[in-house]
Amino acid sequence: MTQTIQIQDQNFILHPSGTLFWQEQSILLISDVHLGKISHFRKFGAAVPQSALYKNFDLLDTTIAFFNPKVVCFLGDLFHSSLNREWELFEKWVENSELKFILVRGNHDIISPLRYEQIGIEVVSELTSEKFLLTHHPEERQGYFNFSGHIHPAIKLRGRGKQSLRLPCFFKTEDQLILPAFGKFTGTYTLKKTAKDEVFAIADDNIIKI
Repeated sequence: MTQTIQIQDQNFILHPSGTLFWQEQSILLISDVHLGKISHFRKFGAAVPQSALYKNFDLLDTTIAFFNPKVVCFLGDLFHSSLNREWELFEKWVENSELKFILVRGNHDIISPLRYEQIGIEVVSELTSEKFLLTHHPEERQGYFNFSGHIHPAIKLRGRGKQSLRLPCFFKTEDQLILPAFGKFTGTYTLKKTAKDEVFAIADDNIIKI
C-alpha cells in the first residue's frame, strides 16, 4: 500500500520499495541501490546466494511498471564499488529500457561518468527542479526542499513488553525528505523523531505513518 503526501503543492507517492514518485513531473526517485555489493561480498567469501544478484533488478522492474514514469532519477550510490558482473547486468537492463535515467552522484559512485554516459545515463552532482533540490547527501539550502538518501534511515519502535522493531523509513523534516535505501544488504541507521518530523515506515508491503 502506497501513501501520497503533498510538499509545496506537489504530490509525491511513497512506495514500499523505498522509492518516491513525483506525480506532476513523472519522476521516480530511487536512492542507494548499491548494485555490485552482492558480487563484492561473494568475491570475499560471504555466503550470499547467486540468485540475490537479480533481486534488485526484479524490484526495479516491478516498481517502474507500477508508476510508469518518464524519468528515473537515482539519488546516489547506484553502484557500490568498481566494475564487476553486476555492471554487465545493469548495462543490459538499461539497454532494454526507453526511460530517461539520471544519476546524482554519491560517495560510492566511483565508476567513471563516461561509463554511464556511454549507456545513456546523465550524471550530475545535484539537480534542481521547481523549488526542489535533489542530492545524495542531505543538504540544507535556503528556498529549496531537499530530497536525498545516503543515511539509509530507519525508525525504532518499542512495545510495552520491551520488545523493539527497527524498520526502514522515509524521514521528513520541515525542509527535507530522506529516502530509505533501495538495495538489499545495505544496512540502516536509526534516526530519532522529533515533534516536527514526519516518519513513514516500511512494513512489508505497507507504508505506515508513525
